[in-house]
Amino acid sequence: MSDALPSLKVERRTTTLRELTLEKMRAAIVDAHFRPGERLVERSLCEELGVSRTVVREVLRHLETEGLVDSIPNQGPIVAILDLDTAAEIYEIRALLEGEAAMACAQHADENTHAELAGCIEKIQAAFDAQDHQAVRAFTSAFYECMFTGGKKSVAWDIVQSLTARINRLRALTIASDDRGRQAVQEMRRILAAIRARAPVEARDAATAHVERVAEIARHLLREGQESAETRGRLGLVSHRSPAEVERER
Repeated sequence: MSDALPSLKVERRTTTLRELTLEKMRAAIVDAHFRPGERLVERSLCEELGVSRTVVREVLRHLETEGLVDSIPNQGPIVAILDLDTAAEIYEIRALLEGEAAMACAQHADENTHAELAGCIEKIQAAFDAQDHQAVRAFTSAFYECMFTGGKKSVAWDIVQSLTARINRLRALTIASDDRGRQAVQEMRRILAAIRARAPVEARDAATAHVERVAEIARHLLREGQESAETRGRLGLVSHRSPAEVERER
């Protein structure tokens, strides 16, 4: 009898239907196909996505763990509303972690990391020029992953990844604002310049300033959205449904 332990590796040759549905729904929420506060009716989603109710329910539960969906009594699942307090806390965490990662990257990164960061910035610039906001988010995430990895901050990057869905949702909001492309690229070039100069404090300050600037933009946009929602509420545009009505729609 062999003493070798059997392999526990699970062969996965294709992406599962649940994963594909999750990606579609996550992107739809981040890209505002479904608006904050909008009800997510299972029956409608099944028809729109072409999947079973079981898959839809699993995906909605997963998105709830990511902070993209909320379950409201007597209303069912809705797209989570981006509130000012939550956004402020996310940006505070980002500023702390990204500042430390930039400082560490300036201390530890080699020329290959510098080149990779520069490449990410050029791709971000090209994506902004093409108004491809989905690509902007993807290349921005790649920039930060490279910075955290170059600074040997893998645990901190794991924490950031746990907030990725909500970070990308806020990022989708801010990158569409006027002149944000030019500002963001300039700010990221300052971070890279400090990293290349092996100036840890300057790198930290540049990274923190970048987050503080985008937090200010988000705060302004969210406040505008909140005021608009309050106006709709005063005009009686918010409806309330009984549990029986919710169940019939599901």
